[in-house]
Amino acid sequence: MHVTLVHVRVRPEDVDAFIAATRINHQASVREPGNRRFDVLQAPDDPARFILYEAYASAADAAAHKETAHYLAWRDAVAGMMAEPRRGEPMNGLLPA
Repeated sequence: MHVTLVHVRVRPEDVDAFIAATRINHQASVREPGNRRFDVLQAPDDPARFILYEAYASAADAAAHKETAHYLAWRDAVAGMMAEPRRGEPMNGLLPA
């Protein structure tokens, strides 16, 4: 399983708009054939800090996600909301197998 932890920090005034845009991306992403999980996590001590947990069956499925219309729309919609560049951290998904 191919997993990416996407670390995101948005401007405080954009938290609600970021969540709304990310909800749309999440709803479409979980319907992708290779998607295994697409969780959106918000830090309890810093509402402007998020982690997107993206799990795909393969690296090819994860790459295909980045070509979808919903991802491209999300990327463009949230670009101006970032307090700092988002950072993807690749991980090897061991369990469940």
